[in-house]
Amino acid sequence: MPASRQAAQGLIGPLVLIVALFFLWGLANNLNDVLVAQFKKSFVLSDFQAGLVQSAFYLGYFLIAMPAGLFMRRFGYKSAVVFGLVLYGAGAFLFWPAASLGTYGLFLFALFVIASGLAFLETSANPFVTLLGPPESGTRRLNLAQAFNPLGSITGVLVGQHFIFSGIEHTPAQMAAMDAGTRAAYLAQETSAVQWPYFVIGVVVLAWAALIVVTRFPVAEVATDQAPARHGVMGRLLRDRSFVFALAAQFFYVGAQVGVWSYLIRYVQFGMPGTPAKEAANFLTACLVAFMAGRFIGTALMKRVPAERLLMGFAAINVALVLVAMTMPGMVGACALVACSFFMSVMYPTIFGLGVRNRNDDERKIGSALLVMTIIGGAVLTAGLGAVSDRFGIAHAMVVPGIAFVVVAAFARHHVRARA
Repeated sequence: MPASRQAAQGLIGPLVLIVALFFLWGLANNLNDVLVAQFKKSFVLSDFQAGLVQSAFYLGYFLIAMPAGLFMRRFGYKSAVVFGLVLYGAGAFLFWPAASLGTYGLFLFALFVIASGLAFLETSANPFVTLLGPPESGTRRLNLAQAFNPLGSITGVLVGQHFIFSGIEHTPAQMAAMDAGTRAAYLAQETSAVQWPYFVIGVVVLAWAALIVVTRFPVAEVATDQAPARHGVMGRLLRDRSFVFALAAQFFYVGAQVGVWSYLIRYVQFGMPGTPAKEAANFLTACLVAFMAGRFIGTALMKRVPAERLLMGFAAINVALVLVAMTMPGMVGACALVACSFFMSVMYPTIFGLGVRNRNDDERKIGSALLVMTIIGGAVLTAGLGAVSDRFGIAHAMVVPGIAFVVVAAFARHHVRARA
């Protein structure tokens, strides 16, 4: 057997182990959308309080992204992946005592730990995939790996729909009519529904970490440049209006995506009274399928349409769809939000690419790190959407993602004009 073919076969196992990580963090990300609805019910929370699920999660990403990058530079890709999986598994196991104690704060801490692990995974897995094979096909491997992320997202919603949601819904009047013991038993049962799903996830994640530890990766860790970036790089970037616009667009986009998906079940139940959360979750699954389809179709369209023009068009369509959701709550509005997911699909990578395009190596490295940190928008805007919902209603709260898409459209228009 030729040496090159033998080497390629030796990479298949390690590549499968790393590509699976994209599925695993998609699973965790979209289980949160189920948790927002579940905890609102089991802890009797306001929309703002339920939105803290996403705030705790994305705060973990924001705070740990830079330390994860430093860890990876010091100890290598494989060590960063394993450490990230250990954190992910530890956070999942924390769901058991959190449910036993019935403590919402402990759940939020567990989500923070999971997000910290995912920050390690996302920081290390993307470049690691490009190293597991010939350099000329690195981009193709990364695209293949990213395709498994929405598949994990869909699986996360299905797990929540069938193993967490009980299908038992009580109106406030029915809850008030219960005696204290019956009410406490019902809330405890709903809270404990998350224990076994997250326990199984924790076992799978730690088993995957063990597989990676014992697997010999036939690619040498690439030594990274330990020299500090040239003085003033961050200052130059933050004085560059175009780059700051990219940071703002990414912040608002992530907030819009997380906000729409987190409150979709709530929106469906508001617009179609009497719909159980278990049934409403079908719309969330449809969102993720539309998102996955949009990713492939949008990528194909970019062969004919410049990325900034496609981004501007998709953002403008989403502004219109959000207006429909605001003015026509119910089946029409819910379908508009599902369609919104299709047009969101290309936004994150396109904003990211435009933000670092035509920059030198130092600016690209520092700029990429800053763009990753804008994921904190998922925490800020989701909490803001919940606060608006508590005051004006969930339909009117969709003005928050609407404003976000206006910012994305303005950013894209800026690049269209610059290119012209």
